[in-house]
Amino acid sequence: MTNIDLIYPPNQISLREVGLRDGLQMVKSYPSTAAKLDWIEQEYKAGIRHFEVGTFLPKDRYPMFADIDILIEKFNRLSDAHCVGLSPNKRGGMNGLASGVDEIYCVISATELHNQANLNRSQATSLSEIADLCRLRDDEYQSTIISVGIAMSFGCSLAGAVAPKDVLSIAEACYDMGADIVSLADTVGYAGPKQVASFAKQLHKLANGKPFGIHLHDTRGLGIANATAALDQGVRILDASLGGLGGCPAAPMATGNIVMEDLVFLCQTHGFDTGIDIQKLVKIRDILSREMPTETLYGALAKAGLPKMGVAHRT
Repeated sequence: MTNIDLIYPPNQISLREVGLRDGLQMVKSYPSTAAKLDWIEQEYKAGIRHFEVGTFLPKDRYPMFADIDILIEKFNRLSDAHCVGLSPNKRGGMNGLASGVDEIYCVISATELHNQANLNRSQATSLSEIADLCRLRDDEYQSTIISVGIAMSFGCSLAGAVAPKDVLSIAEACYDMGADIVSLADTVGYAGPKQVASFAKQLHKLANGKPFGIHLHDTRGLGIANATAALDQGVRILDASLGGLGGCPAAPMATGNIVMEDLVFLCQTHGFDTGIDIQKLVKIRDILSREMPTETLYGALAKAGLPKMGVAHRT
């Protein structure tokens, strides 16, 4: 049985690079396998330890993730690195367990309308499949972490407003069925800091000592402000992507995930020891520019650089 505290130590920041999965789901072109392996290697050297490397979906329909098994193999050679694969359904989860991936990230939407549109199944079916996956993990793959991301937690592009009690009810059900981590996802960037702080505070209480996280998009420019609110309420697992790569089919004109480089800077100004070298991280953007020249990369640190006096820690 994996001791999750060794993978996600309490009170220690864990920043997950999701560019290799979330960041590639809508790109016009995507990096070669060799470039992905270089991307992983260079971010690992910069201090990143948690990577979402792809999705367990049919390889003929989603060629950008066809090399997920090769990427998982890469992590067998990287000490203390942790790889995550996304599973949208039961078949994907079973493929994930068989792959040897360290963590399977399941998805469920906060609204029935979006769950049907995104996953082609009801919320009840998604919850049942997550429960089945947790049972199979407990029986045969005890070392695998199962986490759940609740999409549209802060508002839905299809259904509109989302009641906090509905999101927390899903989170509680996931913990009860055996999920190790639950994360709230601002899938289309509807949230503001006050809403994030309130949700995070409630999830912190509900989790009762179990890990919980947040997945933010910078769709309306509040991503880093929202990350600040989450940190202040005890969130220690945060997703981001190099260069802010990514987007969402439900928000086609939106920018992507919060920028990893900027998030690292934020955490360091908060006084957290991330173990990540921002200057090395910024240089890795060259891989993305070379492999995906038509994709826009974002980030304040990449433009302005670090302050001359270093990082000013909060007191």
